[in-house]
Amino acid sequence: QVQLVESGGGLVQAGGSLRLSCAASGIIFRLVAMGWYRQAPGKQRELVATITSGGSTTYADSVKGRFTISRDNAKNTVYLQMNSLNPEDTAVYYCNVKTVYGADPRYWGQGTQVTVSS
Repeated sequence: QVQLVESGGGLVQAGGSLRLSCAASGIIFRLVAMGWYRQAPGKQRELVATITSGGSTTYADSVKGRFTISRDNAKNTVYLQMNSLNPEDTAVYYCNVKTVYGADPRYWGQGTQVTVSS
């Protein structure tokens, strides 16, 4: 049974930083690409950043230069370091596997809320 558990969200002022974590179980973590996604109120969920099994990364234009995705295969954990946060980053953040078809809908967790105040 695959389980993805996000943590690290919170309330932060604009310009601040947060580090999100996603602990994975039930998958061979080191072999899969992972992604961080977010969903703001009234908006569709969007892909924020991805990291392949080999460590290659991609970012949405809106977060490029501010966010950094990384992984620790020994801990089955993927991270999202978020710097220079602004109110537009307010959303529930989720992690999921990243396949050629996108995220796996079976694996969505509860997410972690990030709120950035102005």
